[in-house]
Amino acid sequence: MTRIKRGYIARRRRTKIRLFASSFRGADSRLTRTITQQKIRALVSAHRDRDKQKRNFRRLWITRINAVIREGGIYYTYSGLIHDLYKRQVRLNRKILAQIAISNRNCLYMINQRNQKRSRL
Repeated sequence: MTRIKRGYIARRRRTKIRLFASSFRGADSRLTRTITQQKIRALVSAHRDRDKQKRNFRRLWITRINAVIREGGIYYTYSGLIHDLYKRQVRLNRKILAQIAISNRNCLYMINQRNQKRSRL
């Protein structure tokens, strides 16, 4: 019986996995079984940390807004400012408010003054 050479499908799959793990260190970039385990772990971590990154940025924006409004004497609390913005239907998200607070504080003061004028009416 003649010898049959195996196909290249399994080898192609392994090389594809190795390309993903080429930046890993040690056996994690050389051994197929550990490469697959580390690939699963890396993808799980990436998925988890994308959500964590969103939380961290929101915390950063809230901290920046709070620092500017307390320093400028606009409001005593961040929550009071956000409550009044929602009550007056000013739809600015925290990212934009933080950018305004850092780059152009006068604009934040103007937004606040406009809210106070509406609340008196």
